[in-house]
Amino acid sequence: MTYNDLCSAIEILGLPKQASRKEIKQRHRILVKAHHPDGKGETAEDFELIRKINAAYALLRDYCDNYRFSFDYDTFMIQNPEERIREQFSTDPIWGGGGEEGR
Repeated sequence: MTYNDLCSAIEILGLPKQASRKEIKQRHRILVKAHHPDGKGETAEDFELIRKINAAYALLRDYCDNYRFSFDYDTFMIQNPEERIREQFSTDPIWGGGGEEGR
C-alpha cells in the first residue's frame, strides 16, 4: 500500500482526514446500500463502483488493523486536549489552582 492508495480509499469513501473505525464502517454501509447493483439495476458501472467501494474499505480496514498506536505523553495530550488544558492551567491561581486557600 502506498500513501496515494490510502488517500484514494479515503476519497472513494468520502471520509474526512481523521475518522474512527466506526465512522469508516458506517460510511461503507451507507455507500453499499446506496450503490449496490441489486437495488438499482445491474449495470457495469454499478459493479465497478461497488468493487471500488469494497476495495477502499478493505484497504482502510487493513491499515487500521495494522496501525501501531502511540501511547507516549505528547500523543496523548494531542488526542486529549481537555487533559492538556487542565494540566496546563491546574496550578494557575487565576484558574483555581495554586493560589491561597480561602480567598
